[in-house]
Amino acid sequence: MAVYGVAAAVLASVESRQGSIRGLVYASGFQNVKQLYALVCETRRYSAVLDAVIANAGLLQAEKKLRPHLAKVLVYDLLLGGGFRGGRGRWKRLLHRHEARLKAELARLKVHRGVSRNEDLLEVGCRPGPAVQVPRFVRVNTLKTCSDDAIDYFKRQGFSYQGQASSLEDLRALKGKCFLLDLLLPELLVFPAQTDLHEHPLYQAGHLILQDKASCLPAMLLAPPPGSHVIDACAAPGNKTSHLAALLKNQGKIFAFDLDAKRLASMATLLARAGVSCCELAKEDFLAVSPSDQRYRQVQYILLDPSCSGSGMLTRQLEEPGAGAPSKERLHALAGFQQRALCHALTFPSLQRLVYSTCSLCQEENEDVVRDALQQSPGAFRLAPVLPSWPHRGLCTFPGAEHCLRASPETTLTGGFFIAVLERVEVPGSVSQAEASAPELVPSSAPKRKKRRRKAAAAPSTLPCT
Repeated sequence: MAVYGVAAAVLASVESRQGSIRGLVYASGFQNVKQLYALVCETRRYSAVLDAVIANAGLLQAEKKLRPHLAKVLVYDLLLGGGFRGGRGRWKRLLHRHEARLKAELARLKVHRGVSRNEDLLEVGCRPGPAVQVPRFVRVNTLKTCSDDAIDYFKRQGFSYQGQASSLEDLRALKGKCFLLDLLLPELLVFPAQTDLHEHPLYQAGHLILQDKASCLPAMLLAPPPGSHVIDACAAPGNKTSHLAALLKNQGKIFAFDLDAKRLASMATLLARAGVSCCELAKEDFLAVSPSDQRYRQVQYILLDPSCSGSGMLTRQLEEPGAGAPSKERLHALAGFQQRALCHALTFPSLQRLVYSTCSLCQEENEDVVRDALQQSPGAFRLAPVLPSWPHRGLCTFPGAEHCLRASPETTLTGGFFIAVLERVEVPGSVSQAEASAPELVPSSAPKRKKRRRKAAAAPSTLPCT
């Protein structure tokens, strides 16, 4: 199976310090990025355990042509992962010859260390923390299907649907093949933490997007109505872009920018699989995009999720076991870029609503960036109060910061995240139809739907996707 060879190559490159796991995975060109990333991260996390088992079983001595990194990946999936998935190829036959000895050596290692679970074999810094307790969130791609149909499909597969969650406790209690509908997002399904859906036919067909709940909030809170023009300023890998397209119902235009050509190529594949047809991808630095360019004169919505330290990412625990907080120098550099990007976004003349988000826990990248940007545009924008029942708010470092949202495994059962929604205080006179869209700035769904229906009646032809 191709994934094992690619994973072995990535693992070897990581150990020789040729790049990060994430960067090397994207550079590999392998289509199923998430499957490859998870396999490499988990193999690396159990590296010391796998080395001991392979050495004690004499695998490399018996199979002279088997490279060490490939052996490690294969043995991880056989003993600790989801089971070997290599069909009837040469690796299947090779592992079958040594399977009994490998399993015996793993069992002997557990006895020697006095543990019963695989994860107890890990060093303390590599053991799973809150990430294990975070459920598997699955966004239904409404460009291709609907929540009811997805739920029916899972029920036919033997999953037990528990209805809509009423609290976080419902999500914590999930186990086995039970699943729920999220209490906040109507298109978000919730499964037990270790549910693996990478091989599921609905995921592979683009009907499902594996996306953390916190990562779904930026597009939901931006809430661009169908027909809108939207900028996704730092777009790759594309999950939020596909969510924006679903909210637009593929009607309107998304201008998506990113500087990394390989990440954009992977993003194009993701968007095509998701049925997105209203997005224009550009390999371009968002800071170099001119707000006065006529192509963006109708842009009223911007989603800005810039590069950040990733200190809130659950996968960071896998990629960098025991990693501490980012250095002050790195935070200073990142915050400088983030502030420039946010201030630049606020200069687009027709902008009405902007969502700034990061997967960082650091105040320097979050509240401080928002505060400084608002100070540089005095009186033009304000923080919009959103989701008043959300339990984790922004740090009270300046007046209004409580309108920002934070997320964490402990408080919201999601990855670590930060979100701020900025809205224009006064509608610019240069936008001829801005008054008509002003009600869209209020996060109230019922009035919004009425407004859209009246608008649709007055102008039956929608803006075509290109």
